[in-house]
Amino acid sequence: MEELIILASIGLRLVGVAYSVVLLYRVRDLRFGFLTVMLSLMALRQILTVQVATAGLEELPGLVVSVFAVLTVYYLSQYVQQEVEVKSAIQAKNDQLRGFRKAIEHAGHAILITERDGTITYANPAVEDVTGYAEEEVLGRNPRLWKSGEHDDAFYEELWDSILSGEVWDGEIINRQKDGDLCWVDMTIAPIEDDGDIERFVAVETDVTERKEREVRIQRQNDRLGILNNTNEVIRDVNKELVEAATREEIERAVCERFASAEPYEFAWISDRNLVNGSLTPRTWAGVDGDELEAIVDTINDADGHGPVGRAIQTREMQLAQDVTRGDGTWQDVATGHGCQAAVAIPLVYKETLYGVLAICARETYAFDEIEQDVLIELGETIAYAINAVESKQALVTDSVTELEFRVANAGNAIIDLSRELDCEVELEWLATTPEGGMLEYLSVTGADPEAVLSFAETSPAVESAQLICRHDDDCMVRFTTDDAAVTTLADYGAYVEALTASGGEGHVTAELPQHADVRAVVEALQAVYPDAELLARRELDRPVQTKQELHAAIEDDLTDRQMEALQTAYVGGFFDWPRQSTGEEIAAVMGISQSTFLQHLRTAHRKLLGALFDGETTYQAGQAPTTSHSTSSRLVDSD
Repeated sequence: MEELIILASIGLRLVGVAYSVVLLYRVRDLRFGFLTVMLSLMALRQILTVQVATAGLEELPGLVVSVFAVLTVYYLSQYVQQEVEVKSAIQAKNDQLRGFRKAIEHAGHAILITERDGTITYANPAVEDVTGYAEEEVLGRNPRLWKSGEHDDAFYEELWDSILSGEVWDGEIINRQKDGDLCWVDMTIAPIEDDGDIERFVAVETDVTERKEREVRIQRQNDRLGILNNTNEVIRDVNKELVEAATREEIERAVCERFASAEPYEFAWISDRNLVNGSLTPRTWAGVDGDELEAIVDTINDADGHGPVGRAIQTREMQLAQDVTRGDGTWQDVATGHGCQAAVAIPLVYKETLYGVLAICARETYAFDEIEQDVLIELGETIAYAINAVESKQALVTDSVTELEFRVANAGNAIIDLSRELDCEVELEWLATTPEGGMLEYLSVTGADPEAVLSFAETSPAVESAQLICRHDDDCMVRFTTDDAAVTTLADYGAYVEALTASGGEGHVTAELPQHADVRAVVEALQAVYPDAELLARRELDRPVQTKQELHAAIEDDLTDRQMEALQTAYVGGFFDWPRQSTGEEIAAVMGISQSTFLQHLRTAHRKLLGALFDGETTYQAGQAPTTSHSTSSRLVDSD
C-alpha cells in the first residue's frame, strides 16, 4: 500500500513536469520554459530520491529524470527548429513585402487603393505625375477630384457597375489635372475581396496623353490626305467641265454640282452683286433647295461685308469661316441650322474683273486646310478665266454689251436743270467732242420756247455756249457746248450714252458698257459725281455681229435701185473728190435724169447710209421722207 502511494505521488509530479512542457509549448518563451522544466525536474528528482529510497528503488529516480530530460531536450530542439523556420518565413515575407512596396513606390504608374465607397487610402508618388496632386492631397479624397466633365453619366455608371459586380474594368478615360489641363489616362480597376466580399479597389493609371495626341494627329493627317485627294478629284472633274463647257451657265452649274456631291462639302453656290439694290444674288447653286438657299443668302451673303461672301466681294480675297459654331452673328446661326460647320468664299477674278463669288459650305469644322485653300484660290482664278474665255468666244459671234439704266435728279447737269426750270422735256440726240475737249450736245427740246432755252443757256454755269439749230413752235433743236460730268464719267470707263432724257427735273440715262467692263466701278464713279444717282436696271444684251457682206446686203436692201445707181455713178465719176472730177449735171446726164432728181436720190441715199452708220440701223423706207430716229446712239465723235 505504501508503494502505491509513492508511485501515485511520482505520477503526479510527472504530470506537473508534463504540464510545464505543455506550458512551454503554448507560451513559446524559452527562458520561462527552461526555468520551469529545470525546477520541475529538480523537484521531481528530490521526491523520487526520498520516496524511492524508502522503498528500495534507488535506480528509479535517475532513470525517470533522464527519460524526462531526454524528452525535454527533444521537444526543445523541435521547438527551436520550428521557431527558426517561422521567423525565417516571416522575415522572407517581410522582405517580400518591403520589395513589393518599394516597387510600388517607384513604379511609373499611378497606383491607388480605395475603400468600397471610393475613398482613397493609399497613393504612390506617381499619382502626382498623372493627376498633378501630391500623395497627401489625395488621401481621404475621392477620384471625383479629377473628373473632367468630358464623359457623360452613363460612362461612369457603366464603370461602377463593372467593378461592383467583381469584374476588372480596363479602358481609357479623360481626367482633369490639378492645373486644369486635360489628360488621357489608361486605367485598370480591380476589386479586392475578403471571403468573397469586395472590401477595396486597386487602380493602376498611366498617362497616355502624348500617345493619344499623336494618334489624333495621325488620324487628322490621314483624314486631311483623304480630303485633299478628294479635293484633287473634284478639281480634275471641274477642270474637265471647264474645258468642255460652252456657256457661263454650264461652267457655274458644273462647279456647284461637283462640290455639292463631294465630301466633306454640304452645298455650294455662286453669287453676284446686284448693282441695282446692292444685294447679293445667287446665280447657280447645288446641294440645297431654293427656300433654304434664300434664307442662307439673306445672311451668309450679307452684302455689307459681315458674312464671308460680302467680305470676298469687298476685298476680292478668299474669306474663311473655319468654325461657324463659334460665331454669334445671324449668318452663323442660319448656317449651322443648315448643316454648315465651315464656309469659304472664293472671288472669281480674272484681269481685275470680278465674275462672282463661289461659296462652299462644309459639314465639318476646319474643313479647309492651308493646302486646300491654295488649291481653291487657284481654282477661283481658273473658273474666272474659263468664264472669260467662253464669253470672249461668244463675243466673236455676238456684240455683247451691258446696259445700265440710271435715274438722276441732281442739280448741275444742264439737261436736267433745263427740264426743271422750263418744265419741259429734253432728249439728247447726238454727242460730239470739240478740239478743246468740250462736249457738243445736240438736244431736242419739247414744250419750251426756243428763246427761253437760249436764255437759260446764257445763265447756266454748266453751258459754255448754245446755238439754235432749228425750231417749230414750242419745239426746237439746240446745241450746247458743255462739260457734262455724267457723259464724261461714263466715257472714262469705256461706256457711251445710249439715251439721255429729262422731264420735270428728273433725268434718265441709259448707257452701254463693253462686255468685260467693271460695272461696279462705273456705277460707283457715276455716284461719286451724282450721289443721288440710282441704278434702276442692268441688262446683258447680245447683238449679232454683222459681217461686211451682211452690211452690204442690208444697205442694198434699204436703197432703191436709182439711189444705189446714183451713189455708184457719183463715186466712180469723181463727184465726191476734191476738186470734183464731175458735176451733178454731168452725173445726171449719164444716168439720163435731171440734176434735181439725181440730187434727190443722192441725198436720200446719203441719209440712209449715215443713219446706218450713226444709228446702227436703217429706218427709212424708199419713197418716204426721212425721219430722225430718237434712239440715236451717242457715241462720242470728233467734231472735226
